[in-house]
Amino acid sequence: MWYPATVTTPPTDPISTTDAKRQCIVLHSDDDALFEMFISAARDHVERYCGTPLATQTVEVKCDSFCDMARLSLAPVQSVTSITYVDTDGTAQTVATSIYELRADGLEAAIVTKYGQHWPAIRPGSRITLTAVVGYADLPASIKHAMLLWIADAYENRENDTAPAWSAFDALLCNHRRGA
Repeated sequence: MWYPATVTTPPTDPISTTDAKRQCIVLHSDDDALFEMFISAARDHVERYCGTPLATQTVEVKCDSFCDMARLSLAPVQSVTSITYVDTDGTAQTVATSIYELRADGLEAAIVTKYGQHWPAIRPGSRITLTAVVGYADLPASIKHAMLLWIADAYENRENDTAPAWSAFDALLCNHRRGA
């Protein structure tokens, strides 16, 4: 079982204020703070909608057993920084990189043992901590476009709308949803 991730190195927003203003055809800087808020809100919304981190960030996530590594709770994964655990003697240990390999297959990431290797024994009741760099190195154009649509709609319609038209938003993001 995976537990909620803790972000140790926060992401930077993948869309610039300049790009957002260009999408909305805004030539002044009066609303820059508003655009920064919309960009962060759009990133947060898309991450929750897709169930995946967008921008590069470092996270720490815990699980109960090495079997959980067969399907990581977050993807895409760029790299694994460390895997730590408590051994049967109660001592904190780090799994050697010679034991495992990352299989970063897009939205389905896993960590498996290398040929002839096996996971170490852990202390019952302890948790394994995975520290990894997650998110897209290069954000797909369709996700960026969906975020820009969301920002433009938020900028244009600053009041609650009873019937928002999210069909383009859904269409652009449907192939990037994890576990859906």
